[in-house]
Amino acid sequence: MQLFNTMARAKEPFTPLHPGKVAMYVCGITAYDLCHIGHARSSVVFDVLVRYLRHLGYDVTFVRNFTDVDDKIIKKAGSENTTCAAIAERYIAAFYEDMDKLGILRADAEPRATEYVAAMAAMAERLIETGHAYRTPSGDVYFRVRSFDGYGKLSGRDIDDMRAGARIAPGDEKEDPLDFALWKASKPGEPVWESPFGPGRPGWHLECSVMSEKILGIPFDIHGGGQDLIFPHHENEIAQSEAATGKEFCRFWVHNGFVRINTEKMSKSLGNFITIRDIYKRYLPEVLRFFLVSSHYRSPLDYSDQALDEAEKGIKRLYAAKAQMEQALTRAKWSGTKLPAEIAEELAKHEQGFTAAMDDDLNTAQALGHVFGAVRLAGRLMEDKTLAKSAETADIVRRILTDFETWSVILGVCGRDSQEFLGELKTCRAARLGIDPARVDALVAERQDARKAKDFARSDAIRDELANLGVTVMDTPTGPQWDVA
Repeated sequence: MQLFNTMARAKEPFTPLHPGKVAMYVCGITAYDLCHIGHARSSVVFDVLVRYLRHLGYDVTFVRNFTDVDDKIIKKAGSENTTCAAIAERYIAAFYEDMDKLGILRADAEPRATEYVAAMAAMAERLIETGHAYRTPSGDVYFRVRSFDGYGKLSGRDIDDMRAGARIAPGDEKEDPLDFALWKASKPGEPVWESPFGPGRPGWHLECSVMSEKILGIPFDIHGGGQDLIFPHHENEIAQSEAATGKEFCRFWVHNGFVRINTEKMSKSLGNFITIRDIYKRYLPEVLRFFLVSSHYRSPLDYSDQALDEAEKGIKRLYAAKAQMEQALTRAKWSGTKLPAEIAEELAKHEQGFTAAMDDDLNTAQALGHVFGAVRLAGRLMEDKTLAKSAETADIVRRILTDFETWSVILGVCGRDSQEFLGELKTCRAARLGIDPARVDALVAERQDARKAKDFARSDAIRDELANLGVTVMDTPTGPQWDVA
């Protein structure tokens, strides 16, 4: 397997430090608001990575933290006249609710920053003792960026270029404008912990360095997050961790691409900020997940209603095909008709292609292409009047359904009961389009009565009325079935 290592700016063969075991840390949410689609993308990307590594046989220890003390949390608590702990608890619970629906596996360890404050103070103290950090008269502690020779190696930034445009704000006690806070002296109304530097709270960058070291040890194998975290957060993590320990911090840095809303960067100021719950009001969670795995994780992702509509059609095709394959296997008798040799070869190419795509830097988009390829192969066999009855076709269909089980575990999509999902999808789409299912059911029943009475004019008129509503009716051996066009 190869992964794109941000540090190397290239794909590299992934080999864990300890054979058979993978230690992985991903930056989690700052718990002050509902999760947005950017959180959904990052969560799905690293969920798929964990799933695939486990599929390959690795024993994965996956750590994802929660930031439960931060300027934004403090501000939110102040505006609501409550505590930071109450705010954090509310939005951590909301995170779980949203991500559970999205099929995100729980991490093996989910530390909170407030549980490791003493260890953070200890790391800051260690950095002061070695000259990599300093105290200010007001009680803040800053990291000396220029004391760490490798600063900028992850982001590719030159320290002199960064300093050229940097300024120290009036009243700031930094020695250098590039220096960043390890510890912040206490202010009225803020959460406070005791430390060797006086009362205060840790800086944001410090928490991930400490929690990853305490839980996984360093170096660990994979550190993940969004591209927006490369600088300064991950750059600062490297500097403080390696300065404090003298060891390499992490071996592989994996970052997912940005999400754009209708081709524009998502931001609250632009009014295009979309929460996961906004999407759930209109689309099934699995449709969102399918949309997210349909693109390569490092590429920019353009979100729009049209893109979700296309994802909905795509996952519907897969579930419908799965249902068709399951139904095909209910045949009582099979013929001895032989399949052309290239049929099995074609399926093998899709099976191997799926694995090759996943091994090539987690290319889920290409992997899904092979899933659709296998589905199209099954469709051709089932639609052929002669081959559909062949016992060899049944063997191929069973094999594809078995592949489906494996692929669904890896990608986290198409693993549900087909009829149950398709029923929920129909209801969801009908609600989005303002279609009343009860009215449709009544019209379909009336049409069926008209057909039985041979009143074909009335039957056709009802079909047209349903078509105007955006509903199609299929007459099947078990009775009429309707769907949203």
